This record gives sequence, structure tokens and C-alpha cells, in this order.
Amino acid sequence: MNPAQILLTDVDSQTWIEEILLNAESHPGFSEKTDWSIHKKQLHGGLSEGVDLIEVNNGALQLSLLPTRGMGVWKGDFQGIPLEWKSPVKSPVNPAFVNLSERGGLGWLSGFNELICRCGLISNGPPGTDPAGNPLESELTLHGRIANTPAHYVSLELDPAAGGWIKITGRMEEGMLFGSHLLLESTLETRLGSPEFLIRDRVTNLGPEPAESELLYHINIGAPFLEAGSRFAMPFEEMAPRDSRAAEGLKDFDTYLGPTPGYAEQAYFFHPICDENGESPALLFDKMGHKGFLVSFKKAALPCFTLWKNTLPESGGYVTGLEPGINFPNFKAVEREQSRVRELRSGASYETEFRISILNNSDSVDEVRQKITKLSEKRQSVIHDQPHARFS
Repeated sequence: MNPAQILLTDVDSQTWIEEILLNAESHPGFSEKTDWSIHKKQLHGGLSEGVDLIEVNNGALQLSLLPTRGMGVWKGDFQGIPLEWKSPVKSPVNPAFVNLSERGGLGWLSGFNELICRCGLISNGPPGTDPAGNPLESELTLHGRIANTPAHYVSLELDPAAGGWIKITGRMEEGMLFGSHLLLESTLETRLGSPEFLIRDRVTNLGPEPAESELLYHINIGAPFLEAGSRFAMPFEEMAPRDSRAAEGLKDFDTYLGPTPGYAEQAYFFHPICDENGESPALLFDKMGHKGFLVSFKKAALPCFTLWKNTLPESGGYVTGLEPGINFPNFKAVEREQSRVRELRSGASYETEFRISILNNSDSVDEVRQKITKLSEKRQSVIHDQPHARFS
């Protein structure tokens, strides 16, 4: 059987499928497995009105994908283990109801509840006025616009190779007249029965002039991976706290409190170490080491890593972020000074790739921890006890 391709959304051809269910009954030649399914539908009511949702079930791993919200991943489940966090924003928010400029440029937070969302493409980091940028794009809002940009093209591919692959691709454009014009093409892939999924992105400058770009992946995890006594592990060359608040918790940067009233967020910036395949592993695991959430990313494409700790009470958003990026989430002017803002000539592009793996037993967690230890032993890690000019 050749790969089956289904076009779900295409603004150019005015193609749009509101609801479709694919499974072993509708596509018996795709795989011998009978417990996979893909359900595309649209949400209705409240701030979720009009949000497209694609529920992917590979037979073991379920993921909820949001084409309306920049192809973000809302939440998931692996064999009964929830992959999510409890944001005060309960349901996916249609970008039509998100005013990015409100509350001093912090409006992005009104739609923030995903397991995975992108920060970019023109900028990410805190809001403010960027004096060196395009005058039409100088007023920057928190983490940019791409997470609130609906896909104008979405397609699905069922590839029977190697046991069966599900691939979903979306395209979003971020641009304006006399300003930047960037295209993001994103593909999420998962194999039937696998505890993993892969995201590959390509950002292209469609405009006639050079354009700047920033991109960071906000990967957000709560319970049961996050709890009092949970640990973070990653091999790194150098690390610094983002600010004085993060410096306060430096000695415990790799451990977590339980839900803590009044907790103020902390963030740490890393230069990671990669393995022989060019991948850097970042692992969050529970107190007993029985469950792990692993982010593996290509260091050459994503050379910066941010650890975000926000252990507020559950109702306030008990969460940690494992965040690979082409830059750190500082204000864009700071990143430009450090040469971490990507400049793309007309027609040029860059690509990123990362993989999420769910570890549901102590043996798999221990295996990754041992790998991280061996990679860490290759060189002495430098830990700055205060914010450092090269980082923030």
C-alpha cells in the first residue's frame, strides 16, 4: 500500500473538512493494528468556538493537535498517563479572542494552556519596544504571534512503512505589508504503538528583503511527572540563571517543590551537550524515577535550552517548561546583540527537529539518566551563580 494522503484544510483551494474519522475500518490496508484512529473535528462554545482539533491515537499514545493555534499540541495520554498541565486557561482559545497587546503586551497568556506551543516567529521573550527592528514591527508582545496563528493548510498522511506512520502537516504564515513575511511548515509524526512523537519544522522567508526570526518551543509538563521531589537532568557545557530570582534557587535548580503558594517563577539558560548523533537529551522524572518525560533535540538547529520552573498551586498553573530554541527568551534586542537572532535572506529557510518520548518504567528512566551522566562526564560543566552577560 502506498501512503494515503488526505487534505483537511487548504485556503487556496477552499478545501475544509469539518469532521472526519479515520481508523482500521476506513483504511484496512494501512496496518494490521486495529486500535489506531484519527478524529478531526471542530470545538464549539465559549472561547473555544471554531477551534479545529485533531485527535491522534497511535494505539498507545493519544495527542490533541490544534491547527487553529499554530499546530500546537494541547495535551496527550500514554497508556493512562496524562501528558498535560493544569492551566487556569481550561480549554483551547480561538486566537480571535486573544488580544496579544492587552495588559502591557502580555495577552499571549490568555490562551496559554498547551503541552507544546511555539514562541516566535519574528520574536519571542518579553514585550517591549525594539528600536532596531522594522518600525512596523517594533512593538513586540510576549512570545510573538505564531502560537495564535491558524494553519491555512493541513494535510494528513498514512504511511504503512516500518509498521505504520501517521504524519500531520500544517502551514502558517506570519507577515504584513511592508513587514516580514515568514512561513512555518510543521510536521508531527508518530509510529503506531510508539511512546514517541517527532516534530519537524521549517521556517522560510517569503518576503523580498532579509528578515529576522526567533523560535523557541514551550514544552510544558505537570503531574504526574512533576511533583515534590521530581528531578531534571541534561548534559550541559554551561548554565546561568536568567535573573536574580533564579539565582536564589541555583543550588536546587534540578529539583522541584510541590505546589507552593506565592512561588515566583525561575528560569535557567543552558548550552547543552549532544551525543554522537547530534541530539541533546533533557529529562524530567518523578520522585521515584518511575516515569520520565524526555525531550531530545538536534543541538545544531536548537543550540539554546531554557528550564522554566513555575511550581504554583495546581489552580494557578503547577508546571515546568523544557524549552529548546534557536535563542533564549530574552528581549529581542538582547538576543540580537548576542547574535542569536536568525537573519534570513529572501527565500532562505532553517529547520528544527525534536522528539518527545514517554518513559513509563524505572528501567527506561535509568537508561536515559545513565546516558546523561556519561555525556556530562565528557567535560566539566560551568555553572554561573549569577546572571551572565552571554546568557541574559
